[in-house]
Amino acid sequence: MQTDHIHTGTLYVVATPLGNLEDITLRAIRILKESGAIACEDTRRASILLRHLDISAKRLISYHNYNEPAAIRQIVALLEEGTDVSLITDAGTPVISDPGYALLHELHDRGLQVIPVPGPSAVTAALSACPLPVNNFYFAGFLPHKKGRKSKLEYLAALQTTFVVYESPFRIMKLLDELSNVMADARIFIGREMTKIHEEYLTGTIEEMRQRLADGKTRGEFVVVVHPPGKKTVKPEEEDANHH
Repeated sequence: MQTDHIHTGTLYVVATPLGNLEDITLRAIRILKESGAIACEDTRRASILLRHLDISAKRLISYHNYNEPAAIRQIVALLEEGTDVSLITDAGTPVISDPGYALLHELHDRGLQVIPVPGPSAVTAALSACPLPVNNFYFAGFLPHKKGRKSKLEYLAALQTTFVVYESPFRIMKLLDELSNVMADARIFIGREMTKIHEEYLTGTIEEMRQRLADGKTRGEFVVVVHPPGKKTVKPEEEDANHH
C-alpha cells in the first residue's frame, strides 16, 4: 500500500549579532524571513532584532532553560507538521553555552533535520583578536558558580594549554583571584562588550588585569583567554609540520 510522503520542517540554528546589529549574514536574514517560527531565549530581544532587519511579525517561541520540555514539544510539533523553525539565542551562536542541546538531541532521535547557519560567536571573536597562542585551545564556557568551581579551575590549569572561559561582571574579580591561586604567572586576554560601543580588549598578567578592572566599572559578559605559564609557544607551521 503506497503512502503519501510526509514533508517535515527543518530546524535552522542561526547565529545572530553579539552586539553590533550589522554583524549578521545575508543567509541568516533570509532564513529568518523564510522560517515559519523563531525559537528564542527572550522574545523582546528577538523582536528588536527582527524589527531592525525589517522582518514582519513572526511566531516567536520562548525557549530557555526554565521551559525546555514544553518548548521542545512545541518546536517538534511544528517541524513534524512541515514548518521550518529558526533557533536563535540572545547573542551569538545558539547551543554554545546557551540552551539548545536538549532540543538537538530530541530532533536527532526523531530523525528531524538540523542545519547550522554560522555567524558571530563570542569565543571565536575573542580568539581572532587575541595575541596569545590559540592554535590549540580548550573551551570551558561558564564555570560552576560554587560547587566544583575550584576543581574545574585546577583541571584547566593541569591541561597546560590555552583555555577560554566566559564570566559575568559580578564574578570577574573573583575569577582573577582564583586564577592567581592556581597559575599566578599566567598571561590572560580579556574581551568585554565585544562589538558594542564600549568594547575593550586587555592583555597582561593576572595582577595587571586585576588593577585594570579594580574600578568596578565592569559591564557585559567577559571572554577570558588564559595561557598557562611555562607553556611553549608553538608556531602554526611547526604544529602542522607532521600533518599533510
